Amino acid sequence: MAEEAASDAPACGPLETASESAGAPTTEPSGEAAALESTGEEQAPTPQEPASQEPAPAAPAAPAAPVAAPPAPPSEDVPSAPLLLALEDVSDSSVTVSWEPPEKLGRLGLQGYVLELCREGASEWVPVNARPLMVTQLTVRNLALGDKFFLRVAAVSSAGAGPPAVLEQPVHIQKIIEAPKIRVPRHLRQTYIRQVGEPVNLQIPFQGSPRPQASWTHNGHALDSQRVNVRTGDQDSILFIRSAQRSDSGCYELTVCLEGLEAKAAIDILVIEKPGPPSSIRLLDVWGCNAALEWTPPQDMGNTELLGYTVQKADKKTGQWFTVLERYHPTTCTISDLIVGNAYSFRVFSENQCGLSTSAATTKELARIQKADIAAKTKGFVERDFSEAPSFTQPLADHTSTPGYSTQLFCSVRASPKPKIIWMKNKMNIQGDPKYRALSEQGICTLEIRKPSPFDSGVYTCKAVNVLGEASVDCRLEVKGKGMRNVLP
Repeated sequence: MAEEAASDAPACGPLETASESAGAPTTEPSGEAAALESTGEEQAPTPQEPASQEPAPAAPAAPAAPVAAPPAPPSEDVPSAPLLLALEDVSDSSVTVSWEPPEKLGRLGLQGYVLELCREGASEWVPVNARPLMVTQLTVRNLALGDKFFLRVAAVSSAGAGPPAVLEQPVHIQKIIEAPKIRVPRHLRQTYIRQVGEPVNLQIPFQGSPRPQASWTHNGHALDSQRVNVRTGDQDSILFIRSAQRSDSGCYELTVCLEGLEAKAAIDILVIEKPGPPSSIRLLDVWGCNAALEWTPPQDMGNTELLGYTVQKADKKTGQWFTVLERYHPTTCTISDLIVGNAYSFRVFSENQCGLSTSAATTKELARIQKADIAAKTKGFVERDFSEAPSFTQPLADHTSTPGYSTQLFCSVRASPKPKIIWMKNKMNIQGDPKYRALSEQGICTLEIRKPSPFDSGVYTCKAVNVLGEASVDCRLEVKGKGMRNVLP
């Protein structure tokens, strides 16, 4: 009958039997231990010896830290204790442990391992896995926050369970804290510059779990809630200023705190505006075509460094300003290439990142560029006589023309005083004849014959006469016509 009862009972590991004999909970306790995660294959246990022959794990000696009773003398049929039991990972709902196989597996071989759990303050070890598993790593899941317990593992053979390996320190399930961390955007890692009146909008991401507490300070003091607005979310904090003023410049520090841990980030903000004009300017000296100026730096730099000065000049006659120097750093300069006889005014602007100052420092005195005193030295001067009798430098050329088309005759003459020009045809003066038009300009003499006919053919003479003499040149003009004979002298 005993054999029949043993064959009807479900197969179970020796560790389970020991737990049942000691009054321990079942291998899948509700709300006590979680389901297990395994990567190895389960090996079905072989029929076991009666429970009286297997050494059961001893109950803990004290509730705070269960300690196994002195084990019975080791049997050659059961394996030794697993080696290097260690805690691999602890989260807010699970724990993972690992171990190494025992040195001795026993004569009957190894069936697997049984992991057991004992809560702090209890004296009972509860199996986590109902049957032995051939794995060397197990994960207990679905644990509750605040749980604190001990773990041990034993190797099991068909002859029973060997001595367990107990984890020295208890396992405490608590919420995982992610240390706070601030990620400052790249453009805020250097001084953040804004102009007066512009908005300031800083969005700083951070990390941390659970949600950390964020706070801001300005130059080590609390923010002015009348001017600065702060909104903090789960993953970032935003600082907003609607209209920036120069007093808003300084170091803004963001502090993120979580469970005694904190992270800080500092952001430098500089609010600037246009500078004031130079305090004073004066005209030092004027010599030749040059003028020397000197001025003093402005009292208000605009909350930032100056990029230099812009120097301009204006002629009193036109009043128009022209830039002479740009982004000039010294406070003295010399303006050259001024026009003799003119009077000049000068003005200087200050310049920073916002631009030129709204007004300029202007000289009160005019720089007058005087003409140099030149004494004329008279020398004996002999006036040259340019009188010259007429002479033709270009004579008249023979010409052939077609009836009905106007013709021009050219020649050039040289004479001083200006000669009188007389045109003749066949040695007869033709002045005043409307058929001819005579021109004389710069010594070039021109005779235009309007729509000549064959009767206008002949010898034309240009004669130049002045008080020193006369000269003449001739040419022959031939006007060819159909059915008509030329009349020539």
